[in-house]
Amino acid sequence: MSLVLNIARSYRAPGKVVSGLAQGDLREPQVLFFGLLACGLIFVAQWPGLSRAATLDPSITFEQRMGGALFGVMFMLPLLLYGLAGMLQLALRGIARPVAGLHVRLSLFWALLAVSPLMLFQGGLSAFMGANAAVSAFGFVVAAAFLYILGAGLRAMVKLAQPKTDMPAPPGHS
Repeated sequence: MSLVLNIARSYRAPGKVVSGLAQGDLREPQVLFFGLLACGLIFVAQWPGLSRAATLDPSITFEQRMGGALFGVMFMLPLLLYGLAGMLQLALRGIARPVAGLHVRLSLFWALLAVSPLMLFQGGLSAFMGANAAVSAFGFVVAAAFLYILGAGLRAMVKLAQPKTDMPAPPGHS
């Protein structure tokens, strides 16, 4: 299924989307692509707000603001995401059962990619409205959607990691 349709389906059935991605021919480059695409869209989502801030305060130019955002989102955020994925994997090992690192990264990166359209909308809001309560409230909506998709994806990965127990008992055992 296409990327855009999977993102749209992630708001209705995020566990099914993530488990469907995991059960295919999943490899690290595909998961990395999801993470980097999400970071790129987050970077683009910041442009309108950075433009407004540069217009209101010209002491820091738009290009300087863009350079800082580029460094933070495209270089530092992926490293932080890999660290967060490692901590989530350790937490799952202690709480539920061991889940493959690739599947944890898939859940995390997919959740971030799935909420990136909401982040683009929030970037437009911040350009038109500035920093106010409505933009901040929408930020909570984005965070809630991220946590919802991440939680459902991690639950699906825990189920995927469970051993299959629906095999019939060997003959002579009841």
